[in-house]
Amino acid sequence: MKAPLITVENLCMDFDGNRVLKNISFEIGEGEILGIIGRSGAGKTVLMHLIRGVEQPPTSGKIIYHMAACPSCEHMDVGSSAGKACPHCAGKLEPLDVDLWEERNENLKRRVMRRTAIMFQRTFALYGDDRVIENVLHALDDIGYPPEKAINRAADLIDQVKLSHRMMHIARDLSGGEKQRVVLARQLAKEPVMLFADEPTGTLDPGTAKIVHAMLNDAAKNNNMGIVVTSHFSQVIEDVADRAILLVDGKIAKIGAPKEVITEFMKGYDDTEKFDETELGDNIVVARDLVKRYISVDRGVVKAVNGVTFEVAAKEIFGIIGKSGAGKTTLSGIMAGLIEPTSGEINVRIGDEWIDMTKPGIDQRGRATGYIGLLHQEYDLFPHRTVLDNLTDAIGLEFPKELAMRKALVTLKMAGFTEDKSKEILDRMPGQLSEGERHRVALAQVLIREPRIVILDEPTGTMDPITKVDVKHSIMHSREEMDETFIVVSHDMDFVRDICDRLALMRGGKIVQIGKTNEVLAALTEEEKKVMGQPKA
Repeated sequence: MKAPLITVENLCMDFDGNRVLKNISFEIGEGEILGIIGRSGAGKTVLMHLIRGVEQPPTSGKIIYHMAACPSCEHMDVGSSAGKACPHCAGKLEPLDVDLWEERNENLKRRVMRRTAIMFQRTFALYGDDRVIENVLHALDDIGYPPEKAINRAADLIDQVKLSHRMMHIARDLSGGEKQRVVLARQLAKEPVMLFADEPTGTLDPGTAKIVHAMLNDAAKNNNMGIVVTSHFSQVIEDVADRAILLVDGKIAKIGAPKEVITEFMKGYDDTEKFDETELGDNIVVARDLVKRYISVDRGVVKAVNGVTFEVAAKEIFGIIGKSGAGKTTLSGIMAGLIEPTSGEINVRIGDEWIDMTKPGIDQRGRATGYIGLLHQEYDLFPHRTVLDNLTDAIGLEFPKELAMRKALVTLKMAGFTEDKSKEILDRMPGQLSEGERHRVALAQVLIREPRIVILDEPTGTMDPITKVDVKHSIMHSREEMDETFIVVSHDMDFVRDICDRLALMRGGKIVQIGKTNEVLAALTEEEKKVMGQPKA
């Protein structure tokens, strides 16, 4: 390993009397990419926050950054730069170890954190109405980069993340993978010595994720930058990391070569539960010639949904698949009543009556939306309300306390939590949960409303393989026990293969094939298999 950049010593962290990190010790070398893998709730995000120096301090232990500091100004660099000239003044860099959470080191901590950057898993944090190059220029302005050199520097950064062909595009019009690369360019503008990537590609399709993984590898190599990547996807760790750590219940279960750590992580992966074939009911959703057009400044008229016709039966698990930009999310928004189609028909059966979803009003679309639940990939929870509050009164469900807890526990189990874990998290705030746990709480928030139709937009994007099985089983049980109908929008081909009765394949806003799951998956083009991933045998 190269010279150490960070040393973590006997780190422990408690929340509400529960120890979530237990005597964690390891080192990160300069320019090393360290992967941290584990199930949802294993402690990955908590560990990353502590190493970043944000939120609350650890219960015990140390996090030491090995830096080189200029005595004449506030510049800091990696420890191996000691003895070199400061790039900002005439000083000479001197070695300095900074205990990040030592109270008297607050000024040093601030200087260290200035040399770090973060990529979150779902929050792109871009100026949506500004162009790509303007977003990068904002980042350069934030660090006081000389204005006369900023344009060239911004162009270099955009080229580094291979987005020169999107330089003048409006940020909100980019795909998810393109947005994530703009985020990376903005973070590289800070010239960090350490980048934290928290599930950076969890909601991206496999092909796009590989592009972002390559960007991270290039960034570490070209900038001698250390990276910590947290994920519960073995492919992310395999693609990106030089070395990996497996966290299990807040402890390091294994540390070493990524493949060895992944092998250990996948032990216990079991998907042997069988379900009886379900007898489907009559149609509950019928769409005819649906069209949704948008006007884009850059692209003119965009036909996000272009003449779509399909039907969904009661108790069916119906999947919608396709590459990014195929129109999947727009179609799901129309079905949920959030987006009004430009033309065409879509009707939803509530009881014995058909509701026209193209017509606004309490007796039309408004009546149906109360029975349709949507879990969007950009879901959000109330950050200052407990899990129990998020599931009940925060969304307008007024139950007596005892009934609220009972209902919440039942619903959390439906969303993939064990009974003990459900009880444990009821009084926690969302910030005290892992991203995968927050995702499942958001799913429970949808299910607790007792919808007749549940629309899941990328439901497994932040879930580890074992949790994914739990959620799959929860959906199957919900279908069997509560007569739920599910519409699943996903790029996870293994998930849709295992769970969906039928699939609709979208290309360019159209449904090009609809039918039994295996038949549609067999019709994927080689490019679609490469981008979305091919189901494992």
